[in-house]
Amino acid sequence: MKNRLRFQDFLHKRPAPSGIDVLCKLQHFAIITYAVDPTRFEGLLPDRFKLDTVEISGTEKGLISVVPFVDVDFTSAVFPFPKFRMGQTNYRIYIVDTNTGERCVWFLGTTLDSWTLVVPRFLWNLPWYSGKVRFDCDIDQQTGRYSSYRMATAANWAPAELHLSQPAESGWKFDGFPDEETALVFLTHPLAGFYHRRDGKLGTYRVWHERLQVVPAKLESASFGLLERSGIVSSEEQQYPHSVLLEQINEFTIYLPPKVL
Repeated sequence: MKNRLRFQDFLHKRPAPSGIDVLCKLQHFAIITYAVDPTRFEGLLPDRFKLDTVEISGTEKGLISVVPFVDVDFTSAVFPFPKFRMGQTNYRIYIVDTNTGERCVWFLGTTLDSWTLVVPRFLWNLPWYSGKVRFDCDIDQQTGRYSSYRMATAANWAPAELHLSQPAESGWKFDGFPDEETALVFLTHPLAGFYHRRDGKLGTYRVWHERLQVVPAKLESASFGLLERSGIVSSEEQQYPHSVLLEQINEFTIYLPPKVL
């Protein structure tokens, strides 16, 4: 990627929520990104979309991220409503919508640890799957860094184990991008997601959030069953991510219901 991206061109005021739109805080939010040969994504994207690739050491690469977090205070953005807490992990590919030119993400799917899975999975036909998600995280109160970050998901569709650390020497490193801000806009600020519904139709939904205050982290070990099974990122390759980003907590608005295109 040679063009520089700037947050000032992508940040905007939050669209007023209505209806069943959701407000949620995402705790222990991580983005573990892998850069792989674009051919590994063949057959996954409809013709409307293309990979949003970068060039690393003279070779074109596509990017895919695993995004684990804990939904806390998951509730209605409009009405008084009970609050829910649940572990979740998203698997997403960075793409461009050729109809609009917008940078967005293609969701392979999501694991969710909650009985509320019945709504997205069966009412809206989203590619969401059940999993027992557990986080074991400690934050050093003096430094504000994670002294320990572990996540494990027991699931048929996408079992996962993740161990991150955040040593003092962790620094920014984004191969394929002209500068740090371009990488952060690209990796953290797609607001539209697309996916194949469980009935085969094309679906989409949008989110909104402020600029995420992510910081770099180090991957100690990772095992993502979905990426290994699909042939997108091998078990060995999973130990060498393109980048790892962490944020202790942030807030998202999710605009619902998802749309069928």
